[in-house]
Amino acid sequence: VQLVESGGGLVQAGGSLRLSCAASGSIFSINDMGWYRQAPGKQREPVAAITRGGSTNYSDSAKGRFTISRDNAKNAVYLQMNSLKPEDTDVYYCYANVIRSSPVPIKIWGLGTQVTVSS
Repeated sequence: VQLVESGGGLVQAGGSLRLSCAASGSIFSINDMGWYRQAPGKQREPVAAITRGGSTNYSDSAKGRFTISRDNAKNAVYLQMNSLKPEDTDVYYCYANVIRSSPVPIKIWGLGTQVTVSS
């Protein structure tokens, strides 16, 4: 199973980006999916998460500006980021709690996509 992210890039402050992440491989189902961010030398921290049923959670910095969504048929998760600020600059990683042959979910990570917001 692998996750492939896309949609990162360079944007000016106040702009928008949409991150996408799709899971592929031997998957029975996926529980929650979401996004983390990480700066060099710092711990990875959560940004947003969404359950299979569509319930969402956001970090305080993401609330009101970012929207997470998913497409269960495509095993994909998205992060619409609006009103971007320079402090949003980081590498963003998607994750998925994947159920394969065992009922115990396995957390899979993507390789990350760079988001850079210029002032």
